[in-house]
Amino acid sequence: MTDSVPPGGAVLHADELAARWEDAWRPEQVAERLAGVRAPWCVAAGWALDLFRGRQSRPHGDLEIAVPSAGFTEIRDRFPEYVFDAVGSGRVWAGAGAEVLAATHQTWLRDPASGQFLFDVFREPHDGGTWICRRDERLRLPYDAVIERTAEGIPYLVPELVLLFKAKASRPKDQADFDGALPLLSRARRDVLTGWLTRVHPGHPWLEKLARR
Repeated sequence: MTDSVPPGGAVLHADELAARWEDAWRPEQVAERLAGVRAPWCVAAGWALDLFRGRQSRPHGDLEIAVPSAGFTEIRDRFPEYVFDAVGSGRVWAGAGAEVLAATHQTWLRDPASGQFLFDVFREPHDGGTWICRRDERLRLPYDAVIERTAEGIPYLVPELVLLFKAKASRPKDQADFDGALPLLSRARRDVLTGWLTRVHPGHPWLEKLARR
């Protein structure tokens, strides 16, 4: 992803976006379509935490998955009847070409018949088989350390990383997700998250709660 987005794109207002995400898919629907792909993809954000806890804890306005940027083509090829729109800086580029894709990291799958968005793809930085954190490139991990799977085989981002990303904005739903996930985190997971938060968001208020035994 480059430092700035190209011109163009359409602004979609919050009420319109909410309506266009009403038919968002669930993780199992995406997993069925992506069965057998070689790219190490995973469910991210709020849904990832629910896959970790083994149940849905709250409504989700959308579904996000993450994939190494070089693996996006393989993901895209599994959905030939749909269109991928690029997203960045509050704008959406319909059927984005290579220039816009290179300048953004989010891509929304759209049903061209209804105009509904179905799920969001984060095209993540990486170095071969090593995942690189968008927030701090010093944080690099092999993909088998950032992806876990449900009993049904659905891959999801480990909760420590989900919460690291949620810590930046810490919206009410992010705070609720942290509070709900914290009792389920082992001491080892808490220690890892503490180290990452200290590096990426020093002084974050979650650090105090993570320190409690």
